[in-house]
Amino acid sequence: MNVIACETCGLVQQLANLPPRHYAQCARCDSILQRHRPNSRARTAALAFAALCLYVPANIYPIMVMEYMGRHTENTVWGGVKALYKDHMWYVAAIIFAASILVPLLKLLGLFFLVVNRGQRWQKTRTWIYKAICQIGPWAMLDVFLLSVLVALVRFGRFATVIPGPGIIAFASVVVLTILASSSFDPRLIWKEKNS
Repeated sequence: MNVIACETCGLVQQLANLPPRHYAQCARCDSILQRHRPNSRARTAALAFAALCLYVPANIYPIMVMEYMGRHTENTVWGGVKALYKDHMWYVAAIIFAASILVPLLKLLGLFFLVVNRGQRWQKTRTWIYKAICQIGPWAMLDVFLLSVLVALVRFGRFATVIPGPGIIAFASVVVLTILASSSFDPRLIWKEKNS
């Protein structure tokens, strides 16, 4: 039997170990207390690896191609950071670099560390990394950046020709796969494992 507190209403309850494909609800507010996630490690590793494979094309290939008055430009995430830096907007360039390039990469590498290292020796380190991933998750603004690109495609339609570049599919895939990888990891695995 496990003792767990509901994150919504705070009621402390006893739970038995859950069988596969089941979840436990709070007796007071019906919030989900615990969910059994079968194959959590393998699923997280597969999704994080797929996101990491698409991470390079998402940052190298153009996100959008714009033609305005005969001028042709291809815009990448890294190219946007460099252009902001050259225009002396160092703080904005640093924020975009951190939110769109550095944080997602650190998040993916952290997820790999969580699924690769096992045993009691790594439990405290893995717990710290899991907490760090939960904290930096909202700062990984890939989804916001993707939305801003889509808004640009709609708003510039009258003045310029804006075409989604080949990197937009990889970029959108990285967003979705990173979210799925983060949500599929079961943090209880960290403390249930014995030395391997």
